[in-house]
This record gives sequence, structure tokens and C-alpha cells, in this order.
Amino acid sequence: MADDLQSILIHDEDGGLTAEFVRAVSSALSSEDQKTARELTKNLHAADLADLIEQLRRSERVDLIDKLGRTFDVESLPELEEDVRDELMEALPNNVIASAVRKLDTDDAVYLIEDLHESDRQEILKKVPRVERDALIRALDYPEDTAGRLMQTEFVAIPSFWTVGRTVDFLRDNDDLPKNFYEIYVVDEAFHTTGWVPVSHILRNSRDTTMAEIEIPHTTVFHVEDLQADVAYKFEQYNLTSAAVIDNDERLVGTLTIDDMVDVIQDEAEEDILHLGGVGDEDITSSIYTTTRSRFGWLMVNLATAVFASWVISLFDATIEQMVALAVLMPIVASMGGNAGTQTMTVAVRAIATRDLSGANAGRVIGRETAVGVINGVVFATLLGLFSWWWFGSDQLGLVIATAMIVNMLVAALAGILIPIGLDYFEIDPAVSSGVFVTTVTDVVGFFVFLGLAAWWLL
Repeated sequence: MADDLQSILIHDEDGGLTAEFVRAVSSALSSEDQKTARELTKNLHAADLADLIEQLRRSERVDLIDKLGRTFDVESLPELEEDVRDELMEALPNNVIASAVRKLDTDDAVYLIEDLHESDRQEILKKVPRVERDALIRALDYPEDTAGRLMQTEFVAIPSFWTVGRTVDFLRDNDDLPKNFYEIYVVDEAFHTTGWVPVSHILRNSRDTTMAEIEIPHTTVFHVEDLQADVAYKFEQYNLTSAAVIDNDERLVGTLTIDDMVDVIQDEAEEDILHLGGVGDEDITSSIYTTTRSRFGWLMVNLATAVFASWVISLFDATIEQMVALAVLMPIVASMGGNAGTQTMTVAVRAIATRDLSGANAGRVIGRETAVGVINGVVFATLLGLFSWWWFGSDQLGLVIATAMIVNMLVAALAGILIPIGLDYFEIDPAVSSGVFVTTVTDVVGFFVFLGLAAWWLL
């Protein structure tokens, strides 16, 4: 049996869990085979264990944690998608959650309990040692999506007049220090941070060197209420690996690390992609109800805009009746404009999110997109005009659709860049709202220009 388990591949060539491995774990859970479940998962990294939990059926997730018992790696819980985390937090006993909270850093512990019912949260906090409990309560008092929620309250801070020798002795003899740390913050008597010292500098200087002599001034310090998106941007912009966090009195209260920021950057990017597709806060593990609710709103908005586009078409029903070729060709103009607008919009929204598009270069970018729209419009207008002439034997029809194509491609380019910029100016998330507006503009303009020119020129 042991040989059979060893023959099961855990990871595929892309680094994900293999279907064979997930099925083997699921089979062990179904047959109540605790030994096999533990054997299969004993060497999994916390992130891989989180992936496994997400891929199991809902009924199996708690069962896996129960069967692993004390061998369960609680570090996997903060790696879970939000929906799965909430489901597990509701299903697991509070004493189990409290045990996990005691073993996790502050930021990870906060992630686990922040959305629990107040009564459950209080019961869990009572089971946590007082120092850790006070840190968690302080973190929970900060607004969501802020540096105060993300920061770790476990850090090392020492006075500037300490020597390297005294610092080394302190680090060796103090059992209350964080398990892993890579920098030491230097503070004054009011606990205001004046700089930081990499651990490597401690090792490479003589024992009588003072911390003031080797400290590095802070390039960036965050406030507890700074938004996580702004924090992540500065981490990425200035290549930070960690940074201090201060409160309203400018006292050092926590530290942010790059591993947390990577998650934030990824979450922000995923959110933009989902919003561009008219999808709310959902992921692959979300329930049918959550997924349906997430998508329904924008589908309703799209229905309204589609009805509006259909109304524009109805204005030219007599024209279409006289020339059936118009009904055949008009979707081409609208769809080409819609695709071109979506391309421009996607680039613009991402540039706004990464702050690469601003007032300083907006004019230049708009000019570029206008030129691209005209060039693509002329090229595709020529192709479509010749095709229409060949298909329907009418050079005038070819000229009409070619003209409509140029106009709609230009409008699509302008809408794709101007709508996101305009929404951002009015502090409306362009990732959420741009898509439906750009599609509406290209559909309405495409239909109106094509059918309007046909009614004026051909009939």
C-alpha cells in the first residue's frame, strides 16, 4: 500500500495538484482511512494543502482537517479563498479555530476571524493569550483593506544607542521575538522609528558599533489607515521587501512584508479582470447562489443597453425591409467596433490601475489610440467594402459599410480610452463600469451610422 501511495504524483508539470492525487485523498476520506489521508498529505506545503482543500467537495473539507488532527498545518488556512475560508470557519469548532489563531501571525489570524459572527469571534479571542488577543483586537479595529489590517504586530525594535553586541545578546536571550524576521527597527524613547537595520548588518559589524551608526533611514513608512491598494503600489514601485507601519501618534505599531503585498497585488489584478467581465466578488469555489447573484446585476444592465441598441435598429426598419443585405452586414460593424473598444478599454483600465496613465500622459495616449483607430478602421473598411461589393454586387453598399466601419472604429478607440479616464476622474472604478458603456456606444454608433448612411445614400 505504501508503494502505491508513493507512486501517486502530487504535482503536475505546471506545479498544480494532479487529479489523481486529489481523487486519492477524496477516496481515503470516503473510506474513513485516516492513515492514508495523513500519509498522502504529510509532505504538502501549506499552499498546496490549501489548494487541496479547495478542490475537495464541501463535505470533505472539514473531514480532512478532522482526520489530520494535530498534523494539520494551520498555515494553510490563510491561503484559502475567501468563500472556502468562511465556510470552514463556520463549520469548525471555535476551539479548533482558536488553536489555529494562536499559532499564526497577527495578519493571518485576523484574516481567519474578521468575518465571523461577533459572538464566535469573542469566544475565540477569549481562548487566545492576552498579548496576542490585544494585538488582534487592535488590528480588527482598523478598517478593512487598510495597512492596519494587513500588518504584523510581531517585530523587533530597539533603541538607537544600543550596540551591536547588546542587540545580539537581546536577540539570543529573548523568547518572545517573532519566529522569522529580517530587519530590526530603530526607535527613539517615544517609540517613533528613525530607521532600520538588516540582520546581515548586525552580523557584519563589531560588537561596540551603535545601531545609530549603521541604521538605514526609512524611504517609505505607512500609516495604519493607508489603503492596501496604495500600499501594494508603493511596494511594487519602490521594490520594497518590508516597511514600517505607524499609528496616529507616529508610533511604530507593525510591519508589512512582501509576501502579504504579493497577495494584495494578485487580488487587485484578479478583481480588475473580474470587473471587466461584469463579474463581482466570486471565485471558482463560489456557490451557485453566490455566482448567480454576482453576475446577475451586470447582465441586467447589459439587457437594458441591448434593448436600447435594438430600439436604434427599429428606427430604420423600413430601410432594412427595402434592402435585406443591411440586416446581414450590420452586425459586422457593431461587433468590430465592440472588439476594438474592448481592446483599448482593457489596456486603459489596467494602465489606470497601475497608475501608468495619468493627467501627464493622457493626451498622448488618447492621440495614439485615435491614430490606431483610424488606421485599423481604414484597413478593415477596405477589406469589408471589397467583400460586400463582391458578395452583393453593389459598390455603393461597399462604400457605405466601409465609411461606417471607419467611423465606428474611431469612436470605439475614443470610447475605450475616454470612458475609463472619465469614470476614474469622477472616482468611479473604471474596471466595474467601463465595459457596458463602451459596448453600448459602439453598438449604438455602429448601427446608427451604418443604417443612417444606407437610408440617406442608397434608398
